[in-house]
Amino acid sequence: MSTFFENRRVVVTGGAGFLGGFVTGGLQERGCKNILVPRIEDYDLVEMGDIIRMYEDMKPDVVIHLAAVVGGIGANREHPGEFFYKNLMMGVQLIEQARLRKIEKFVAIGTVCAYPKFAEVPFKEDEIWSGYPEETNAPYGLAKKMLLVQSQSYRDQYGFNSIFLLPVNLYGPGDNFDPASSHVIPALIRKCVEAVESGADHIDCWGTGGASREFIYAGDAAEGILLATEHYNGSEPVNIGAGFEITIKDLAEKIAGLTGFTGEIRWDSSQPDGQPRRCLDVSRATEYFGFEARTRFDEGLKATIDWYTANRGK
Repeated sequence: MSTFFENRRVVVTGGAGFLGGFVTGGLQERGCKNILVPRIEDYDLVEMGDIIRMYEDMKPDVVIHLAAVVGGIGANREHPGEFFYKNLMMGVQLIEQARLRKIEKFVAIGTVCAYPKFAEVPFKEDEIWSGYPEETNAPYGLAKKMLLVQSQSYRDQYGFNSIFLLPVNLYGPGDNFDPASSHVIPALIRKCVEAVESGADHIDCWGTGGASREFIYAGDAAEGILLATEHYNGSEPVNIGAGFEITIKDLAEKIAGLTGFTGEIRWDSSQPDGQPRRCLDVSRATEYFGFEARTRFDEGLKATIDWYTANRGK
């Protein structure tokens, strides 16, 4: 294992969140002695003054920027302006202040939502500019995609070492199960578990079920991010994914089976499907820094369901 992190001070924005917990855990396993997590109660990273204060207080060598305002289709439709502004301002100002302080390395985390709505499957990084993102999450996706522009232009003009990674949809223990803002896997798990407990004969799901998605276990995504931080110093964006896709209909049936729900799954086609398909070409991550996702999908889903049933209400 690399000794890259041992003597470096590493700020992980969003380190107290879902993905952040796996990233900080991975840093601990790698022997990092100085893991610094700016919490929202102390630093509002949308505000320039708080960003400056955070940098002055924490004095990082490396920044891994995970913090984001995120949600599923419903949350994106309800808060497009907020998702655009807060994600853009966090990232742009963090990178600018990192450059001014000559931070050794900045790791910007993008999103699969940055890809064009009808990108050819599997999504290759070079196709990221070939069209407009899917409308329901375009403000979020575009705000994140601007960090790629900033990373590349700052490298060209200032020699600033910033890299840009594109994780696909995450899932795993510790995910967000709030119905108002959760993504599809935790939403389906919650629906099925509650239906089993209440004896309901059906659950209602958005869309047609025909859209496809790719999912990566959050622990695997964290490993990809840390490998890139250790070994990758290039300007090209890099996908972080598992390299498979599954339709939402098949996903719902799989989760129903794993939770013991035997009722009907009803689809509300008046609600949006979102992007028609999502599946990443993950060859660049393997080539550039040796990353491959390792967690089998059923194994990861079982761990997520077990975590939810053990921790809800706490």
